[in-house]
Amino acid sequence: MKEYDFVVIGSGIAGLSFALKVAMHGSVAVMTKRKGSDTNTAWAQGGIACVTSDEDSFELHVRDTLEAGAGLCDEGVVRTIVTEGPERIRELTELGLQFDEREISGHRELDLGKEGGHSKRRVLHVRDVTGKQIENTLLRELGRQSHVQLLENHMAVDLITAAKLGFAAEDRCLGVYVLDEKTGEVETIRSDRIVLATGGCGKVYVYTTNPDVATGDGVAMAWRAGVEIANMEFIQFHPTCLFHPQAKSFLISEAVRGEGGILRNNRGEDFMQRYDLRGSLAPRDIVARAIDAEIKRSGAKCVFLDITHRSPEFIQERFPHIYQTCLRFGIDMSKQAIPVVPAAHYQCGGIKTDVNGVTSMPGLYAIGEVACTGLHGANRLASNSLLEGLVVTHRAAITAVRTRSASKQKIPLPEWKSGNVQDVDELVVIYHNWDEIRRLMWDYVGIVRTDKRLQRASARLRNLLREIREFYWNFKVSVDLLELRNLAAVAALIVDSALCRKESRGLHYTLDYPTAGDSRFERDTVLSRG
Repeated sequence: MKEYDFVVIGSGIAGLSFALKVAMHGSVAVMTKRKGSDTNTAWAQGGIACVTSDEDSFELHVRDTLEAGAGLCDEGVVRTIVTEGPERIRELTELGLQFDEREISGHRELDLGKEGGHSKRRVLHVRDVTGKQIENTLLRELGRQSHVQLLENHMAVDLITAAKLGFAAEDRCLGVYVLDEKTGEVETIRSDRIVLATGGCGKVYVYTTNPDVATGDGVAMAWRAGVEIANMEFIQFHPTCLFHPQAKSFLISEAVRGEGGILRNNRGEDFMQRYDLRGSLAPRDIVARAIDAEIKRSGAKCVFLDITHRSPEFIQERFPHIYQTCLRFGIDMSKQAIPVVPAAHYQCGGIKTDVNGVTSMPGLYAIGEVACTGLHGANRLASNSLLEGLVVTHRAAITAVRTRSASKQKIPLPEWKSGNVQDVDELVVIYHNWDEIRRLMWDYVGIVRTDKRLQRASARLRNLLREIREFYWNFKVSVDLLELRNLAAVAALIVDSALCRKESRGLHYTLDYPTAGDSRFERDTVLSRG
């Protein structure tokens, strides 16, 4: 049995930042089911929203966040994250990250981007590969830490809790079972401070901007352990994913619209003006629904993002990664509009925490996209997520260092027992169930919903969960099987949460209740087992 002072599950901006901050306070294990750089963070193009300009203010950033969140943001949390942001950005730059600058009147200043829902330019970026540069910076710094062990190709299976072991009177997190993908063995790891930083669940949908690792693992594990989960009905669909048969999950950053890109339908019309006075820079929920409506009305397969009025030099300098990627698919964005469709992008709900990453279970923390702190409410303001990752992680690290288990009793942890199981002999069953979950979620629990569709999804998911549970206990665990199990659990949480909300608010839009309801629904949707 291995034992660490801190165990971090996930290697994005939140997980790596936490590990760096607690490295001098004990032994740290950072576990990730693929390579360290295979994270949602590495795919983030836009940047980090933070007040750094004299033309901007904390009050404006707070106001924009609250407005986007449609009445469900925790204003205290919003203010904390917005006001503590600049200091966390400074720490990031001290590690060597250099945000883009521009020359104005003979002096250099930050080249701030503007995205949907923001009233000012406040998005710090490194061209259009901000997340990748952040990831590389943090991994480089992590490699210099002698107290931190990066365990790649290790996938967490389940949390070990006192209640599961028969100590219900003092339920707390004691450790985690982890699959070593190289050996195929499940290890028992003890720690009284487990940090979930596993990212989101975009792969629960057919079309997503997320990488393959985004299978909702942290939320599913926390749910099975009895931890509170909040607001899972609010899945943000990014309006502009590249529409091309060979392009897999490639995001066209909102920053393209921030620099003047215009959404046009198949007739070349700037249709967003019919839906919102802010046009193509309206918040994401409004833009995604507008695109969905245009596609359904016209029968077209996509809409188009047009930035051809900007110079080729500007486009190639500001968006080199997007430009080159589109070019590989035969699209020169400096000469032709980019075909785009909405795709699942961000999980605004998650494991319910406070602004310090503290969950409802002692010893368990959640940070980053896997957590629901109250910042995003019913709809995330663009580029607020990386800021949240930095600020909440800093506070979680301080809290975790100060907090150790109050119990003097060291509960013995049982080794993993696989029982009399066999190797999976029908992988086709796993792949079929995976595809079925993603298709029914896209068709029934997408941008526009109805109670009837949600109930159909719920009924089918209950059957799938039973099938997967039987499969799970009869065969040896594998990454594919674990991801399927987690996807099914998270899909059911999204559906159950959506059925609870009898109104349209933010990212949850239902034809049965097309307007915001009464004050009963101005609250989080909180679910927990039992």
